[in-house]
This record gives sequence, C-alpha cells and structure tokens, in this order.
Amino acid sequence: MDYTEWLVREFEDNRAHLRTVAYRMLGSAADAEDAVQETWIRLSSRADVSDVDNLTGWLTTVVSRVSLNVLQRRKGRREDLYGTEAADDSAERAAMMSPEQETVMADSVGSALMVVLDTLSPAERLAFVLHDMFAVPFDEIAAIIGRSSAATRQLASRARRRVQGIDQPSTIDVTARSEIVDAFLSAARTGRFAALLELLDPDVVLRADATVVAAGAAAEVVGSDSVARTFDGRARGVRPILIDREPGAVWRVEGRPRFVFVFTVRHGRITGIEMIGDPERIDVLNLSDH
Repeated sequence: MDYTEWLVREFEDNRAHLRTVAYRMLGSAADAEDAVQETWIRLSSRADVSDVDNLTGWLTTVVSRVSLNVLQRRKGRREDLYGTEAADDSAERAAMMSPEQETVMADSVGSALMVVLDTLSPAERLAFVLHDMFAVPFDEIAAIIGRSSAATRQLASRARRRVQGIDQPSTIDVTARSEIVDAFLSAARTGRFAALLELLDPDVVLRADATVVAAGAAAEVVGSDSVARTFDGRARGVRPILIDREPGAVWRVEGRPRFVFVFTVRHGRITGIEMIGDPERIDVLNLSDH
C-alpha cells in the first residue's frame, strides 16, 4: 500500500467521527460535510504526517478549527442581517442524515440541545462540544480558540449551564407543532398572506439544497415577509407528514417524494424551513402520515 492509499484509508476510518464533531459544532449536515471535506484537503496537502503522533486528534483539531471559522462567519452574517448577535440560526439544524450520520448521532439528546447550541457564541459552542461531548482536554481546546485553559474552562461552564436548562419536547408539543405546519400549508394554498406572516417567526430562514436550487428555488430566503411571499398561493400539492416523528411536508410526483420540507417550530412560530430534493437524503428519512 502506498502513502496516498494509506492516507485515504486512515481518513475514511475517521470520517464518521469527524462528521459528528462538525455536526455538533454547526448544526447542519451540509455544513458538516463541507467541514469534513476541507479537513481532507488540509490533510492531503501535507507532504508527510509521520510527525503526527495521534492522527485522530490532529484531524479533530483541524475539523474544529474549520467549524469555528464557519461559526464566526455565520455570526457575522447574522449581525449584518439583523444587527444582533442573538439572531436565531436554528433552521440550519438538519434532521436529515445519511445512515452513517444517524449512527453517530444516535446518542443525541434531541433537537432541544441543538436549539440551545445555536444561541451560544462560537467559542462557547466549541469549548462545550469538544470537552463535554468528545472529552478533548481544555488545554487542546484553548489552543484552537486562542484562549487560556482557564478561560476555555469558563466558556464551557457557561455553555453547560445554558444546556442544563433544556426542556425536552413532549408528544403534545409534536401535535401542537404539526398543527402549526398544517395551518401554514393551508394558508399557503389559499393565498392568505397575513395568516402566513402570523405563523412565521420574523427572523425565519428558508433553505434549499442543491437539488431544489437546480429546480429554480433560492438557496436561502431570510425574514417572514420574504418567506411568506415564497409560499403565498403555492404548495397546492404539498401534504403534511411526519419526518422522523417531527412535523414536515412532502410533494410527491407519481407517488414518490420529490421534495421534502422540514419545519422548525419554536414558541408557536415557524423559525426555519429546509427544502430537500436530494433523492439519497430523502430515501433515508422516515416519512409517515399524521
């Protein structure tokens, strides 16, 4: 086996681990995959890794740095859009995963955790995720974020206090969220613009994957007015469903799902919608009627 083949094998052995680290950091399956690919590029560009004692640890550090850069850019973009650091980016939480992603995320405490993580600063999120979820020592995390070990420990502690306040959603919550999605689809079909606005969070984010974009959709639409206009008078063929027991919708063509819509509902309003058209992603979803 030559060096390149060995490097590819070693990286593939670590891919699932790197994906789940990046997913916990970023809350988006697509962004996590991009971070993993960037990590591979950085690894493959090295002429030699013989000086790396712990390749898994080195790769974890690299994917963490890549993810931190993404979080910082995302934070800056939200500040430009809304003028605040606290703008909710929770729509990037992807409930749709490949089988490998489902395996590595099986121990997740649920969507409530991802919502709380979305409210943390990039440094807080990285410190908490790496230490509390992956047992990375504080001195190693400190080197990634450019803080002292003591400051990094404080960041993780502050994040932990916020996470400990999570309330897990109940079955009743799922029913209530499904009713909101049903009302949204009904308003969209009948062109009731005002009703759409009432159901959407002011900072709602609508995102589409590459397949949906290729069909003519915008990759991202931000704000209740813009998202309402996107759906106003449309969605006639879209039907409500449950996606992995969470409220969603589907548009079928000849009986097969063509596009799937995943809704994030918080405090009685829709905060995010993700449109999925990639057949491979759709195939691994558990779609069921109410």
